[in-house]
Amino acid sequence: MRWTLITVTVTAGLSISLVACGTSAGTSAGATPSGSASAPGSEPGAAPAGKIAWGACTDLRRPGGDSPATPAATMQCGKLAVPLDYGKPDGETLDLALIRIPATGPGQRIGSLVFNFGGPGASGVDTMAQAAKAFGTLGARYDLVSFDPRGVQRSRGVTCGTGAQMDAYVALNTLPANAETRDKNEAAMREFAQLCEKDSGEVLPYVGTVNAAQDLDRMRVALGDAKLNYFGMSYGTQLGAVYATKFPKNVGRTVLDAPLDPSVTFYQRTMAQTKGFQQAYESFLKACVAEGCELGPDTATASSKIDRLMERSVTAPLQVGDRLLTQGLASTAVAAALYSKLTWPFLENAVASALKGDGGALLYLADTYTGRKPDGSYSTEMSSFPAITCVDTAERPGEEELLRTEEAALKISPLFGNAGAGSMCSVWPVPGSDEARKVDATGSGPILVVAGKGDPATPYQWGPKLTEQLKTATLLTYEGEGHGSYLSGSRCVAGAVNAYLLEGKMPDSGASCPA
Repeated sequence: MRWTLITVTVTAGLSISLVACGTSAGTSAGATPSGSASAPGSEPGAAPAGKIAWGACTDLRRPGGDSPATPAATMQCGKLAVPLDYGKPDGETLDLALIRIPATGPGQRIGSLVFNFGGPGASGVDTMAQAAKAFGTLGARYDLVSFDPRGVQRSRGVTCGTGAQMDAYVALNTLPANAETRDKNEAAMREFAQLCEKDSGEVLPYVGTVNAAQDLDRMRVALGDAKLNYFGMSYGTQLGAVYATKFPKNVGRTVLDAPLDPSVTFYQRTMAQTKGFQQAYESFLKACVAEGCELGPDTATASSKIDRLMERSVTAPLQVGDRLLTQGLASTAVAAALYSKLTWPFLENAVASALKGDGGALLYLADTYTGRKPDGSYSTEMSSFPAITCVDTAERPGEEELLRTEEAALKISPLFGNAGAGSMCSVWPVPGSDEARKVDATGSGPILVVAGKGDPATPYQWGPKLTEQLKTATLLTYEGEGHGSYLSGSRCVAGAVNAYLLEGKMPDSGASCPA
């Protein structure tokens, strides 16, 4: 068993650092390199060639942006110029930041395996630098590659105001759920959207997933691969699905873990995710009580203590240094820790400490989630998420629809219920398109979709739906908890995914792995 610091990327567009168990499975040295029959760029619709200027990695940060990270000697970082506007391919360019860890062997090198860790908004450069050991089995025969997508961090990352303005925005309370709270949040969102337009208006129209899929094909060519071998997690599954739709003949071995259903509406997504978080919260409480919980002898007591902490944080937030742990930040911390069972013990201790007057651990969880750095600045995660999300949909819900959505969500969960991303997109300064919501990979190679029964952020039902929409996919079900299955510690899931990526062996239809 190997333990490594990784980033669990969540569909709220943010990331949380935690310790996760990396497993390995046996590999075969005799696999045939994927896509070796044709030269890069030979498929219909192939991207023009480009070059990546590889060099040393000099500005890596730990997931969440909390501190600098030291790169391994084998890591290479580089940039690839792509069109800002694909409608004007010879116009202004945008530099994509990439990271590569060459295949270590033994065994025949297959090619590059490109990762997107989700969000939208997570830095693939920083995440790969920290998570590479967790993919060591794959890294023996693939060059492990990731990138900051357009609008993220080093790739013209979207910014929205100063660190102090971000502090005020992320600290907003969501309780009590009344007209006054809604009015304050709506005003804050409008101001936030205006700051995004002021700071990053020139890039906002071009950060959508359809453009990012075209970037992927440019990367494929620049990396020298005939087919794109791809591993997408969370939002990365939507990017992979859109790529397979636009470039089916260029699809190599593709894994989509913690899948999104791109066809869902804001309302449907909000309902599904609210149910998922509430179920994960209840599972956390049950597990806590079963193991001797600091929060109380039964789930009702533990839950009521957390409720009282949230209520108290509205009127009397805890002082943590020169900052305050507001209810909004405390709720963010709780949600962040629900993405993996590995962080449940930390959540128990953090809440117990806050109940005794020390909110430091909860504030740390919230900061890791929002990408706040010790110097008070932020990564682009909180800004990149709405920028990409709102460009990827034409939905712009009105006040009546937002209120209906929030009321329905609050009935499911008073702690996690809200109007979802619809609130921000309703005031977003640039229009969106539904192109990224329609996927059909007919004509592509086989795609493996992996969905977890206990995933709070990408509910299980989205897995079968995405599989059906793609037409060329096979679904593998994981019966356990957590957002994402490959890094859950399940040897069954890891073994199945590795067998496909390394040997081309797809699991049987209807295959599942126990918790």
